[in-house]
Amino acid sequence: MKKRLKIGLFIDTFYPAIDGVVIAVDNLALELSKYNDVVVVAPNSGEYDDIKPYKIYRINGLKVPSSEYVFINKKTQFSKHYKKLLKERFDVIHIHSPFNIGKLGIKIAKDLNIPCICTVHTRFNFEVERIAKSKKISNLATKVILRPYNQCDKCIVVNDPLIEEIKNFGYKYDPVVIYNGTDLKKCSSKKLRAEIIEKYNLKDEKNILIFVGRIISIKNIFFILDSLKLLKDKNYDFKMLFVGTGPEENELKNKIKKYKLENEIIMTDKITDRKTLACLYDISNLLLFPSLMDTSSLVRIEAAINKTPGLFISESMVGVTIKNNVNGFTCSLDNEKYTNRIIEILENRRLLNRVSRSAKRTLSKTWRKVAKETYNLYIKMIEQKENEDE
Repeated sequence: MKKRLKIGLFIDTFYPAIDGVVIAVDNLALELSKYNDVVVVAPNSGEYDDIKPYKIYRINGLKVPSSEYVFINKKTQFSKHYKKLLKERFDVIHIHSPFNIGKLGIKIAKDLNIPCICTVHTRFNFEVERIAKSKKISNLATKVILRPYNQCDKCIVVNDPLIEEIKNFGYKYDPVVIYNGTDLKKCSSKKLRAEIIEKYNLKDEKNILIFVGRIISIKNIFFILDSLKLLKDKNYDFKMLFVGTGPEENELKNKIKKYKLENEIIMTDKITDRKTLACLYDISNLLLFPSLMDTSSLVRIEAAINKTPGLFISESMVGVTIKNNVNGFTCSLDNEKYTNRIIEILENRRLLNRVSRSAKRTLSKTWRKVAKETYNLYIKMIEQKENEDE
């Protein structure tokens, strides 16, 4: 019989904001709450119905302009919430960000003398460099950002290459790898599928491409657009679905007009309904995901569930998890080569179908399995802490 734990999951952004980390923490909380008491500690970032099988504890903050993130003031908020959270009597705390809410989690864990686990989801150097426009500043800032992780008892990374990267930025210990999962099911509604095809006028389309994620340059969305322009210049028929929203959405729309790709590109906006998203993957032939900043993208797993393989950059963290022409496709970060690779893949339907089946078989992983691995780590760290105190 499993020991029932009181678990605190601390995160610096949460619903109604949506990104990969939010989805990961929500699904981890949902699975863990089936046999534990789970409290998600998160910022108050707008109106959202907090009805979940786990408890959500909100902390007020200031919304960061042009983003979905909330800044929590350490001076004004820590004393207000510290005593209340201390009374939760957690058995383990698991932080999912090194910023102020994560630091609050570390402090509470220390004062309760319980394990504090951290998960590194993000390559912060990419985010910082986008803002600072300087690699040197980005590297220095990332070292500071990651410093709190050295105060945790164990660090989880979501991909093997992250081990070396966080050590290069100053992490001192040996992390454990636990890959992400997905809650997405295969598209099973023929009616919904047909409705989507009709809505976006895709009935006679043979080459449907898809991107799912934030509309932001660090995801290499403009690299995708440049490749699509080359695709059109080669008189190759296709439709492209951009699924998501983001700070550079208007810039993307303007560039689509500049390239005269309005007839080839469909921007669906944010899709929150998981069944609709599954069907969008299902009707697509190929996921385009040339991001270099992602660590272990959830979309590659979501697409794989629906037999939609991805085309990734070979040197990216996501790309190194893919076996080229086996469970996905890889290519160098070069527009001409990327465009030619798209054509090669779509023209070889036998290979595409084989890789599609393999992607579903090898890349799909449930959050139930992730939660089990994470829970076992909690137990191990709790026992280790108890032995240290004897």
